[in-house]
Amino acid sequence: MSPEVVSLPAAVDTAKPDRAYSRARAARRRRVVILAARAALFVVVLGLWELLSRAEVIDPFNFSMPSKIWDQIYVWVTHGTALGSLGEQVWYTLHEALLGWGIGVVSGVVFGIALGRIAFLADVLGPYIKVLNSIPRIVLAPIFVIWFGLGPASKVASAVVLVFFPVFFNAFQGAREVDRDLVANARILGASDRRVTLQVVVPSATSWIFTSLHVSFGFALIGAIVGEYIGATKGIGLLVAQSQGTFNAAGVYAAMVILAVVALLAEGVLTFAENRIFRWKPSDSER
Repeated sequence: MSPEVVSLPAAVDTAKPDRAYSRARAARRRRVVILAARAALFVVVLGLWELLSRAEVIDPFNFSMPSKIWDQIYVWVTHGTALGSLGEQVWYTLHEALLGWGIGVVSGVVFGIALGRIAFLADVLGPYIKVLNSIPRIVLAPIFVIWFGLGPASKVASAVVLVFFPVFFNAFQGAREVDRDLVANARILGASDRRVTLQVVVPSATSWIFTSLHVSFGFALIGAIVGEYIGATKGIGLLVAQSQGTFNAAGVYAAMVILAVVALLAEGVLTFAENRIFRWKPSDSER
């Protein structure tokens, strides 16, 4: 009779969960340190600015000081501006920037994917796109004001030309960088050019496109602000122009602070959307 073989339970590997926990803990600690460093740098810069201005080491008339900037924002929030309520000015500029951003993103993605997929179009239109991209697009803002007037159309046009090219080039490169094996397999399975583009190329280029979205919204705000600065009836850019005309440095900086807050909020929304779309990607702590 052969001896009975007793099987022992397999050892539980506890090292992997411990390593994952340690990495997550280290990532949380690093985020806290980064946030603390950012806050400390912010406080130090504002504190030095305030002290140097009060001591007149730097000219408080030209450079203002954080306390006066805060006072200006408080006045605008509580009593409004010469153009109306502050919320109305912010929304007017944001509406122009969002509309220009949307048009620029859609047109940039469509043209970028199309030229990335169709070599003939890329060969024909490539030199023209390079020439247009070499034009300093900010100088087009006065032309748009002449064409479209002082209304929002000229500011939307300025935002569109600033947004289009970074989105276009990223979408174009993303379409060119698609894995050829994926395209070949899709064709073997009988996919048409349209299905290959929509179901293989566009999803593969999405990460390239999202990279440009973070930068392009800032460009849309710049386009709207520059257009308002040159000629407008409302908006943050007009507030900047009026503050400059009255030598109100605090007003100029206050408008810049408001724009920075708007840009940071938009960046947070884009980051949230990107994290939701790319949930399948491993985070830094999981690598």
